[in-house]
Amino acid sequence: MTRLHRADRRRATATPAGSGPTGADRRAPDWQHGCMSLSTFRVACALVFAGGIVTMIVTSIVSNNMGVMVTAGLVTAAAALVLLAVSSATEGRPVGSITDDIAAERLERRIEALVSTGVDERALRDLVRDSIRLGRGAHG
Repeated sequence: MTRLHRADRRRATATPAGSGPTGADRRAPDWQHGCMSLSTFRVACALVFAGGIVTMIVTSIVSNNMGVMVTAGLVTAAAALVLLAVSSATEGRPVGSITDDIAAERLERRIEALVSTGVDERALRDLVRDSIRLGRGAHG
């Protein structure tokens, strides 16, 4: 059963089968469940950035009100920090992590171990290179 709001569940049980809207029609859009794609979130942050910059410029020209300019700057900075935090959390690794360096070192040790057993190093490195290309989706 799809995830429905409580009111939708009551409505779904109150209507006879086949007479009400389908399950897809009863389901609320994702934004009502608190879900948002990362690209949508980035666009929203870009709008906050643009709005903050415009607010700071217009306020400095029109009224020179330091309180409004500082507030707009702080809101823009907070949006940047939130964007960094959300991007880091959704990627599953912290900003500036060394996971790639650790994985590269492990791979290099495994290659050296295979080469020491007599495997052709050039062929092995070509295989690793091709595997990386395939993993990144670059065919050819």
